[in-house]
Amino acid sequence: MELFTSLVQQLFFLAALAAAAIAVTSRVQRIAGNIRLGKPLDRTDRPAERLKTMLLIAFGQKKMFDKPLVGLMHFIIYAAFIIVNIEVLEIVLDGLLGTHRLFAPYLGSAYRLLLNFFELLALGVVITCVIFLIRRNARLVPRFWSREMTEWPRMDANIILTAEIALMFCLFTMNAADSILQTREDSAYAMAHYPEVGSFLVSSLLIPLYKGLDTGSLILLERGAWWLHILGIMSFAVYVTYSKHLHIALAFPNTYFSNLEPKGKIENMAVVTAEVKSMLGINDGQEAAAPQEISRFGAKDVEDLTWKNLMDAYSCTECGRCTASCPANITGKLLSPRKIMMDTRDRLEEKGELIAKFGEGYDDGKSLYGDYITKEEVMACTTCNACVDACPININPLDIILQVRQYIAMEESATPASWNSMFANIENNAAPWAFSASDRFNWASEIK
Repeated sequence: MELFTSLVQQLFFLAALAAAAIAVTSRVQRIAGNIRLGKPLDRTDRPAERLKTMLLIAFGQKKMFDKPLVGLMHFIIYAAFIIVNIEVLEIVLDGLLGTHRLFAPYLGSAYRLLLNFFELLALGVVITCVIFLIRRNARLVPRFWSREMTEWPRMDANIILTAEIALMFCLFTMNAADSILQTREDSAYAMAHYPEVGSFLVSSLLIPLYKGLDTGSLILLERGAWWLHILGIMSFAVYVTYSKHLHIALAFPNTYFSNLEPKGKIENMAVVTAEVKSMLGINDGQEAAAPQEISRFGAKDVEDLTWKNLMDAYSCTECGRCTASCPANITGKLLSPRKIMMDTRDRLEEKGELIAKFGEGYDDGKSLYGDYITKEEVMACTTCNACVDACPININPLDIILQVRQYIAMEESATPASWNSMFANIENNAAPWAFSASDRFNWASEIK
């Protein structure tokens, strides 16, 4: 009977693990397909510098420590997420093999030290998540309550933080009940399945709560906490792929493929540059490239952006540091770089759903510019790069803003009148001012 029960649990665990794996794989494929809707962009140069950037920014959390206390708390959660996965590996193997504390016999006394370290990290996660919940919901940080932070973005953050607290509590309960069962000699099952590894630093504080339970109840408590913990982790893995917390995974490739050029450098449109050179008869020594078919200048919808822009959108943590540092936003303008990224992701998700349902080329009559991002927003940008500099994982909202502006200028001819005058002056006088090059130094004669 015991063998049958164990086998049933193993089969159930295998089914749950397979379902989670299929769900995550399907979602990852959808996200990857959506990112591939973007235009090609070569980001394979300078691999050593890219690797260094990823290690410093994503792995080392360099930008997070611009605010040391918040950076430290975020690092605790981040470190726990990576390191505690060692214990998750043991739990997964236990579930598949029908064992319990598989690694204990092989690690000896080091096993208890390792679990104590894991529990201290887990306690740090609980404390940090509680602090983050208070910061987010007590209106202590204004950027968490900007207009784009509607009910769902706020709820998303609260769901994740609450889930992390619950998962850690399940871990403590599981370990506390396990510690008691190690000492119970009135049950053959307890003696056979709970090897003596001792109690642990944090979960031992819960032992007085459970010590009075009989052995059968303790086994149910331990097994219940074990199942809730691992099923919670599986559910968390699936949920993250729909959440802003996808940055947990995407921060690494996103920082690796960062733009390594100086932040003030704005790339010219290659096709326009080639056309102008051709019209002017300029030969820069390079062979003329084959003519490229241009569907539109600039970006109106997500497929007009590059794949890196779309990866940026999925990587956005919605932390709002970009918006908090934006001078246009600070002075009351509608522009919010965070909203630009959130709108891009929302439109990309919508576009991906339509393509999956109706096939490529389906037009729903909507677009990123116009239905999500307004002209007033993008025209408020001063191109100062404050948002780019502030982002903890090197997201570039400015690049999307500039591409939408290119569409407004080159496709709609809808730039402000003052801009049009400047464009005309540059075209006619090679300068923003309304006088010819020969008159530029007339002011000097007045000084004489």
